[in-house]
Order: sequence, then structure tokens, then C-alpha cells
Amino acid sequence: MSKNMMSCLWYDGRAEEAANFYVDTFKAAGRQAAITDELRWGEVGPGPAGSILTISFELEGRPFVALNGGPHFTFTPAVSFMVSCSTQKEIDYFWEKLQEGGGRPSQCGWLNDRFGLSWQVVAAPLYDFLKSSDKAASGRAMAAMMEMTKLDIAKLQAAYDNAA
Repeated sequence: MSKNMMSCLWYDGRAEEAANFYVDTFKAAGRQAAITDELRWGEVGPGPAGSILTISFELEGRPFVALNGGPHFTFTPAVSFMVSCSTQKEIDYFWEKLQEGGGRPSQCGWLNDRFGLSWQVVAAPLYDFLKSSDKAASGRAMAAMMEMTKLDIAKLQAAYDNAA
């Protein structure tokens, strides 16, 4: 994986907490995750000397940098990260874990974590349902998803199969 392009996430003093939370969350699910580097403020700068300026981490081989940039900018749902889950157990885990400490659910598998970052906890089978050449079945799966908060693979499958 190239380290020449990565996502930089802006935090107001909570970059290290966020990076550790994401790494711990993914590791606990048996997925690849690690803190890879950190850069601390020196004697010059708006942050206290020795505190984290940036902390780099990887989730499933994807590089991220968390920056303690201050209160100037906040996250918006216009940018989100998707976690594809093959089982309902995985969906349930990420859905609950990413909301710990003050996150909040949204619709269609979307949620905001306690830092305000948007996530999509997606059922991997949904992609196949929506790409199906059976447009009626695909439409039923889409309609079922639009009614959900946390995605439910069995209900999506039933809608796709017209068994709902």
C-alpha cells in the first residue's frame, strides 16, 4: 500500500485518543490495524511542547494521519469511511463499538462516532443484491435498506428473495 496518499483527519486535541480507539476497535475484530508513527510538537507551535501533533495509523492496510489541528474545522457526513461486514456478528460489533462513548446512529448503516467522524457499517452481501440483474429483487433490497438504521443481513436477504 502506498504511503504517498493518505487520509488526514482533523481533531481538536483528541487525535491520539481517536487513533487508539480506531486501532483497538479494528484489532478486537480480528482485522489488521496499528499505530505506525507519531510527531510531537516542539518548543514552537500552538500545541504544548511534547504533545501529539500527528499520529499515523493503518486500518486494514489503509494509511491515516490524525492531526491535532484545533477547533477550526469539524467533520461532516459528506466524508465517511465504510466498513464492509460479511456477517451480522461483524455488523453488530462495529455498529456498537463505533458508537461507544457518545456516537450516534443514523440511517442505512451510517453512524457518527464520538469524535464526529461518519462511518458506514455495510453488509457485504448488499453489494451483490444491488448489482443484481434482477431489478425487482434489487429494488426490494434497496427499499428494505432504506428503512433500516443498523443493517440486518437476514432482512435484506429476505427482501431480495421476496420472502419479507
